[in-house]
Amino acid sequence: MHGPAEKKLRPARTNATRQKLFDASMELIGQRGAAGVTVDEIAAAAGVSKGTVYYNFGSKSDLIAQLLRHGVDILKTRLLTEAGQPGADPLVAMEAMIGQAMDFMDDYPSFARLWVSENWRTPSEWRDTFAVLRSELLAVIGAAIENVAAVYPVDETVSRGSLETAIFGACFVVGLDRQTYNPERTRDQSVAAIMAIMRGYVVK
Repeated sequence: MHGPAEKKLRPARTNATRQKLFDASMELIGQRGAAGVTVDEIAAAAGVSKGTVYYNFGSKSDLIAQLLRHGVDILKTRLLTEAGQPGADPLVAMEAMIGQAMDFMDDYPSFARLWVSENWRTPSEWRDTFAVLRSELLAVIGAAIENVAAVYPVDETVSRGSLETAIFGACFVVGLDRQTYNPERTRDQSVAAIMAIMRGYVVK
């Protein structure tokens, strides 16, 4: 099936070009928001022609959709690296995943701001894109929760879906809050706060 969301998520021609455009776009979007940035500005900041942008991505809307995909792919790779450690205690693996999420927020703060500002905007031209990417990230978190529940006694009255969403949302909000309002808070303090959600899920 080839719907609008799938079209927007098609792979870019080259990963190197996509990374350059991602870095340039995130810096500009972080300054002025997605609506305030033009394709010309993105191309100039990335050191590529406007034609290259349109050739690889089509419209500005498609470019933003691809950049959202690119950022989520980076985050997913980091999370799955921690989740896939053989023989690891699943709570330790979850803590490492949340640490990776905090590091991602530090590395790409403008991506996190774009995600939070646009994800719940109604209507949003990237609604279908967000729905696909959000479900992928929640699935990674959900699998990590399942791993914990397979080893530890857990509170079965807690909705798994709500727990996934709580951890997912906390990573973005706590990460952005630390950058914007509380830079004195350490990465480990932020990780510990989010892990309190998971530790409360485990029955003592």
